[in-house]
Amino acid sequence: MKKTIIRTGLETLYFSGLHQLMEPLVGGFGVILSMHHVRPRRTARFQPNRMLEITPAFFEGLLQELRRSRRDLISIEEVHRRLLSGTSRRRFVCLTIDDGYHDILQFAYPLLRKYQVPFALYIPTSFPDRHGEIWWTALEAVIGKSLRISLTMDGKDQVFDCDTDRAKRYVFKKVYAWLRSLKSEEQLRQVIRDLAARHNVDIAAICAENCMDWQELRQLSADPLCTIGAHTVNHVMLKKLDSDDAVRVEMQKSRDILEASLGVRPQHLSYPLGDPTSAGPREFRIAAELGFKTAVTTRPGVIFKDHRESLTALPRIPVNGEFQSQRSLKVLISGTATAMRDSIRRASA
Repeated sequence: MKKTIIRTGLETLYFSGLHQLMEPLVGGFGVILSMHHVRPRRTARFQPNRMLEITPAFFEGLLQELRRSRRDLISIEEVHRRLLSGTSRRRFVCLTIDDGYHDILQFAYPLLRKYQVPFALYIPTSFPDRHGEIWWTALEAVIGKSLRISLTMDGKDQVFDCDTDRAKRYVFKKVYAWLRSLKSEEQLRQVIRDLAARHNVDIAAICAENCMDWQELRQLSADPLCTIGAHTVNHVMLKKLDSDDAVRVEMQKSRDILEASLGVRPQHLSYPLGDPTSAGPREFRIAAELGFKTAVTTRPGVIFKDHRESLTALPRIPVNGEFQSQRSLKVLISGTATAMRDSIRRASA
């Protein structure tokens, strides 16, 4: 129901032409887009993480549309420069990609080269080191292969039937929300490790299967189109860490490892998950203290001139696999949808 309402709202804004009328008023300097996977559509009926995936055909259509538009396609470094200068001749689009999955190299990168579109690639260093825990994918794998799962939630033993696709979707949503509500990242990880062990899901294999290694990342980082950015070491929700020092170590160590492995010192950062429960004023302050030029969140919004006062709390517009429509994306890029959500006012950092 929620997806239908959102989709209907975006379509209404598009066909009414309101997004074109409002863009000069609410479009700001431009927009930073966020993505994760680009790969052919999977056939499985149970795909709770589908929002993170778009198809190569849709991605190419997006790049074609952006090239036809009257917008500058720029790097995150150029976003920083324009915000500092306070000038931009035309609205811009900056493309950013989180996590560094294999499919980006296989399916997205050839298209980015074909259309000569710069992009930022934010890497959690435990992923190419093969120590990463892609816990949301592991949870999908556990529920996908099981007829029933059991776990202790808030001190109570719970048993969930997963014998139908509908039941699997319900269980994933419920368990995922509960995991995100836990006080610490380590609590979340331990639940996933226990579930994976009981249901014979290999978390390390998931990382190796899905993520680029250092050799593949070196191939991408050598291209001037690519800006390598930091994304912490362990892809942790930084706001859940109990000390400033722990946050600082995740940011700084990620940067150091990337420099040692790729020969490039990252100047830009992306907060894992990046919503208000994962990154807030403390994280924005520490990123600035460490000297990152920019840091991006997943809070939806376009970039305005006054974001130069909050360079480590920049919003992004997600390229969402649930809404693979060029029409919807035009509305989002225009700034109309987020402006209406925020009552024609940009949400504060």
